[in-house]
Parts: sequence; C-alpha cells; structure tokens
Amino acid sequence: MSDSKKPGTVYLVGAGPGDIELATLKCRRLIAECDVLVYDYLANPEMVSWAGEGAQKIYVGKKGGDHTVPQDKINEIIVEKAKTGANVVRLKGGDPFVFGRGGEEGQELRAAGVRFEVIPGVTSGVAAPAYAGIPVTHREHCSQVTLLTGHDADGKDYTQVQWDQLAKGSGTLCIYMGVKTLAKNAQSLIDGGRAADTPCALIQWGTHPRQRTLVSTLENIAADAEREGFGPPCIFVVGTVVSLREELSWFETRPLFGKRVLVTRARAQASDIQHKLRELGAEPVPF
Repeated sequence: MSDSKKPGTVYLVGAGPGDIELATLKCRRLIAECDVLVYDYLANPEMVSWAGEGAQKIYVGKKGGDHTVPQDKINEIIVEKAKTGANVVRLKGGDPFVFGRGGEEGQELRAAGVRFEVIPGVTSGVAAPAYAGIPVTHREHCSQVTLLTGHDADGKDYTQVQWDQLAKGSGTLCIYMGVKTLAKNAQSLIDGGRAADTPCALIQWGTHPRQRTLVSTLENIAADAEREGFGPPCIFVVGTVVSLREELSWFETRPLFGKRVLVTRARAQASDIQHKLRELGAEPVPF
C-alpha cells in the first residue's frame, strides 16, 4: 500500500463492453497493482481475478436499474479508501465517461482533494453493434452517429434528449439503457418524423458469448423485444446501417457461439485453452 500520510490515487477505469480481450493493457495492469478494486455489474467477472491476493474487492454494481449501492455511497467509498493511502481502481463497464458516471465521481474526488486518472474503455454503443455485424457509420448509409441514453437520471420529470430533433436526422442512433423505455422512445422517433419502417436492432449482452440480436423496425421493435424476452443490458440501434447485418454478421456465426465449456485445468494451465475457446465463440467456465 502507498504512503498513508498522503491520499492514494483513484483510477476511473473502463472495463470495456464485456469481451475480456477488449480490456486495455493499462486496465489489466492497474487492476493487478491496486490496493482496492471497486467494480460494477457490467465489468467482466474474470477481471476481478486479475487483482492481487491482498487487494480488497468491493462490488457496487447495479442490474437493470436496481442499485446494489447508491451512487452517493460509491463516491464515499472511493474517497475514503483513497484517503487511507490506498490506490483504488474504480472499474466500470464500457467507458467511464460515456454514461458511466465517471464525470460525477471525478467531481467528488476533485472536491475531496483526491488525485484521479481516467482510463478510457471500449464503449458498448460502438462495440455491441460491431459484434452484431452493424457498422455505426458507412459511406453509403450515414456519416453521423449519436450516442444517447434511453433512461434519464432518477427523479427527473423531463428528458434532456430531444427526440423530435433526432427523428429529423438520418444518422445512426445508439441508445444505451433503453429497454424499459423502448416502446416510448421508438414511438417518439416515429412521432418526430422517422419512418416507421426504419431498420433497428436490439443487442443484448453485446460482445459476450451470450449475445443476442433482434432485428426489427421502429414500429415493431417493442412488441418483438417483449415476445423474445429481451431485457437489460441492451444497446438499441436505429438506422439504415442495421440492414448490413445480414452481410456483415461474424460473431454469432462462430462454431461454438453460445456454448459454455467447463475448463478443468489449473488456472496457470488454462489460459491457452480458454483463449482458443473464445476464438471459437464459446464461453470458458473455469472449474
């Protein structure tokens, strides 16, 4: 542990969208070196094993909007741990500054006099469509992409998203946290002028071996998602680029896609076979 006479550093680290091999080198190094690891629901659980034996591991994730630990308490935890002299990794799914509340946590740390660094991660709004065979931009389809949330902060009686303005454009929309408001948001786009038959896709657990992709239209996506049992976490993609999935799908066509394979070798011997299983589309399960 670092010198207890001065605060440690808090690293706001993006874990990436789920595929563990999309984590950055710096992400892995900082987890291995940290004194305290504070991690989210959407961070790949295998990343927790990268922490040293002496590291304290604190789970503060949320699932489907249900908070395990309130944000104010998370802020308190990372500040208090850093003030003991610990170096803290605050591990977040995706990118900490893209709908990850990293900005809010950074403000709390600055106000408390705690040094922090931001380590970007691959955001699911781009990665999930890519793994579904959907490029968010394409010269023949669109040259603009908008990342937005389908769910505003708790307690708001208004939305910061101008759906009517977004509906008038032709660019791709990548909507985070939008499953619970899917019907409302799709209808808002139609009411604002987007064609009801605009192609769209819902990608659940993007980049994971359990990824599922539903292709539909704006007018039908909500009913189709309910019928197929889609729930969080999902990315909702709207735009003509969705039509390219049939030609560009690659992840879900791998030979072992969707399979969970038990790996009975010791951890030190299992890395090679786990890598090969991932390359074939399977989810390795260490025994």
